[in-house]
Amino acid sequence: MPTMWPLWLLASLLALSHALPFEQKGFWDFTLDDGLPMLNDEEASGAETTSGVPDLDSLTPTFSAMCPFGCHCHLRVVQCSDLGLKSVPKEISPDTTLLDLQNNDISELRKDDFKGLQHLYALVLVNNKISKIHEKAFSPLRKLQKLYISKNHLVEIPPNLPSSLVELRIHDNRIRKVPKGVFSGLRNMNCIEMGGNPLENSGFEPGAFDGLKLNYLRISEAKLTGIPKDLPETLNELHLDHNKIQAIELEDLLRYSKLYRLGLGHNQIRMIENGSLSFLPTLRELHLDNNKLSRVPSGLPDLKLLQVVYLHTNNITKVGVNDFCPVGFGVKRAYYNGISLFNNPVPYWEVQPATFRCVTDRLAIQFGNYKK
Repeated sequence: MPTMWPLWLLASLLALSHALPFEQKGFWDFTLDDGLPMLNDEEASGAETTSGVPDLDSLTPTFSAMCPFGCHCHLRVVQCSDLGLKSVPKEISPDTTLLDLQNNDISELRKDDFKGLQHLYALVLVNNKISKIHEKAFSPLRKLQKLYISKNHLVEIPPNLPSSLVELRIHDNRIRKVPKGVFSGLRNMNCIEMGGNPLENSGFEPGAFDGLKLNYLRISEAKLTGIPKDLPETLNELHLDHNKIQAIELEDLLRYSKLYRLGLGHNQIRMIENGSLSFLPTLRELHLDNNKLSRVPSGLPDLKLLQVVYLHTNNITKVGVNDFCPVGFGVKRAYYNGISLFNNPVPYWEVQPATFRCVTDRLAIQFGNYKK
């Protein structure tokens, strides 16, 4: 586990951060920017006032003597990780805004575990043994915006999540079903990370995402064989990498016209039906690497904002002169700044230079049959 930063620095970063909701490599990732240079933070994350961080005033030093035994408390941050805790500690100051309980042995969240913590903004429960959550466990957390409960033993989405919640990370659990209504009332939610669960397409009940206006959704490393139906139409980012998806059919992407980034790498995709990508007019980044495609998907030249395409490690044997760029000039608004085609059986010396006429420069093209 990486060395923990000083608590004063953590609190300062928490106050100043406007992070994009990306894959969590470590607990403090939400303090870092990991977005495309082409998107500013507000555009990419759909951030509203509800998705910001506490005011600087709310992170001013406190002089409360309340601090659980063995924990470190400063600047309204209570850090109790790696202590072998069996339950949520008592005597947590009611003005706490960030509570870190990761890497413990907590197996249950009880009714009054968070009593009085009405100012809590972020709760981190990553890497515990939680399998049971009382239906009212989160009731006191009226201002909670970030809940990180990944790497536990949950078999279902926790009930009665706080209506203030903006970001939920619940990947690497044992969830097989997402029932209708489980996200009811979560009007502020814009990011859900639920990969690493044994979810199949049949595990999503019709209407499971009703009412959500998500910006970001990741269901990677699951057991999906196709793009799930009825995901939120508001999505800007959809990541379905490391699944078992075999094809993209015409209507699979029909409702996702606001997508900026689509991740479908590490699947088993052999076919993308003609016209499927035409429903994504704002797409800027497309990941189709590590699949079984035999040709470049049709429709790429018509995506005027597309700038990054990952097609490496497929079965592509031919690249046509009009596979990426539109015919004529002045049609495509954004030039490509990244096209990867390496590790395909295409004879790259036969590809015409004009194929990449709408690419910023030759360094933007990763070609040849080498492997990283």
